[in-house]
Amino acid sequence: MSLLPATFAEEVIGQPARLQFEAFLDEHRRALHDCLDGLTEEQARRSLVPSRTTLLGLVTHATFVEKVWFDEAVTCRPRTEIGIPATPDESFVLRDDDTIATVQHAYREACAASRHATSSLGLDDLLYGNRRGPLPLRWVYLHVLRELAQHCGHADILREQLLNE
Repeated sequence: MSLLPATFAEEVIGQPARLQFEAFLDEHRRALHDCLDGLTEEQARRSLVPSRTTLLGLVTHATFVEKVWFDEAVTCRPRTEIGIPATPDESFVLRDDDTIATVQHAYREACAASRHATSSLGLDDLLYGNRRGPLPLRWVYLHVLRELAQHCGHADILREQLLNE
């Protein structure tokens, strides 16, 4: 069972935009986290496409995404200091000691840190630590939501293939 917040987008209809963004983000975070539930370690690592994309790799990449957008962009710390890969492609590479439990734990921690890092910011506050230059939190939320939604779709397809083998 995930320890990510149980939010439902329908519950925030009519609420301020910030609550709506955060509810949608948390729904997608939970879906990506939970895509590993009930799988074996071998299934989670199995490659079904020519790229490095695996279900376990998608969640490690999502951890990278959280740290890029809600640590690097907010704090302006370099990726080496944060302890994340230099490129998105590298974030899909699995270590030998990565397991479903360790990857899900790291992802939950990254999501919690993201929520904390943005808790005092407004949607129009600028984040200065991205290569594109200053970006409003609103844009970052939308960008991360788009990326998580894409990866949830990837995860759904990979999981369906694994479970129907």
